[in-house]
Amino acid sequence: MTDPERDDAAVEARLRARRAELQRAAAAHEDDRRPAELDQTRIGRLSRMDAIQEQAMAIELERRREVELARIDAALERLADGEYGDCATCGERIEPGRLELDPAIPLCLGCARRAD
Repeated sequence: MTDPERDDAAVEARLRARRAELQRAAAAHEDDRRPAELDQTRIGRLSRMDAIQEQAMAIELERRREVELARIDAALERLADGEYGDCATCGERIEPGRLELDPAIPLCLGCARRAD
């Protein structure tokens, strides 16, 4: 069910722009996810620990990017299928303000609260 007040082209453009932004960020930080160097002759123990921690944070950030990309792809698919704006769980309309805040949101507020 489509919302007559919603501009689907603008929603799609916003989703695609965010998707491109996430892909650029992933490419720019690819080196951060590489294994930390363990050559003790080059860096001290604390520096190695910092490098390992930075690597772990970069890996987690990439995991979160992948989750957001999957949510965006699912939203684009719902948009193409004419199901965008409907809750993926109960089928009710998602509040417009909620979609404005996050256009990839798949759940209405009630279902999101129950999911927590």
